[in-house]
Amino acid sequence: MSNFCLQRKYAKGKSELDTLEIIVSIRKIVRSLNLESKAIQKDFGLSITQLLCLGHLQNSPDYRTTHKELMTLLSLNSSTVSGILNRLEKRGYVARISSDTDKRSKLITLTASGLKLLEETPNVLHDRLSDRLDTLSAENKAMVQKSLNFIIAAMEIREVEASPLLTPEEPID
Repeated sequence: MSNFCLQRKYAKGKSELDTLEIIVSIRKIVRSLNLESKAIQKDFGLSITQLLCLGHLQNSPDYRTTHKELMTLLSLNSSTVSGILNRLEKRGYVARISSDTDKRSKLITLTASGLKLLEETPNVLHDRLSDRLDTLSAENKAMVQKSLNFIIAAMEIREVEASPLLTPEEPID
């Protein structure tokens, strides 16, 4: 849809204006996340997704988690999580260790330098939003999730992975 069509559609009446307000609000969220992501990347050399991985480890029992838990938490595929973990491991922020119960499987654990890095990073938008969402009742959280699911379905983006940025290897269809 061209800009002219968008302008004409939203110039019609109040209900269309409400729709435009919703779209502008979504754009503000996306823009804020992108700006913060760039700032974190510049200041700490980490993507927001890497920071979320480290934060999850910090809040996990014994600072440990599994590859599968990270896939589920971040809504990413296995190879994307592997790439994130490889970069974090290369920088010394995480380590892969053998599981006590199954030597064939590996646990991801936060290292002392990963913990130190987390202490130096600011409270990012994701954390502030999470803190605010935690204050909501279960009913209100369900309402927010239902609204977001509607937006995702309306935009036809259900199958899009929640990775932070497009990578050079990622095809654009």
